[in-house]
Amino acid sequence: MLKLYAILYYNMQNTETDSSQSLSRLRQELRLLMADLERSIEVVFGRTPLVKGNVYEMARKCGKPSCICTRGQLHKSLVLSWSHQGKTRLKSIPAENLAELRRKSEEYLRFRRARAQLSVIHKQMLEVIDRIETLRREEF
Repeated sequence: MLKLYAILYYNMQNTETDSSQSLSRLRQELRLLMADLERSIEVVFGRTPLVKGNVYEMARKCGKPSCICTRGQLHKSLVLSWSHQGKTRLKSIPAENLAELRRKSEEYLRFRRARAQLSVIHKQMLEVIDRIETLRREEF
């Protein structure tokens, strides 16, 4: 398990009560964000393979005028759908590979969500760090 260590310096130049309470709250907020970061990054360190895309059942008409699909019984097939260079791609999935591909595509979606969450947490951490800097800064 990844352990994140942050070095927090407690040498405060300003001894005002309001400022020290604000710094304490900001440090606690930063610690909570670090815990969120650690939980989110665990997904990135996973070892299971990922498959980009979504697995679903597609129903369609084949276009033959005498086919049963013209009377409402559509042809069903399992497909993997993904985007490549701005275009949606589809690939048929054999029934025996369905469970495996579904699991791998779900893991990919979980990975992408964790990546997005890491970006949000990173931004929040930088904001807290900037506020800490502002409170700790001393003018000459």
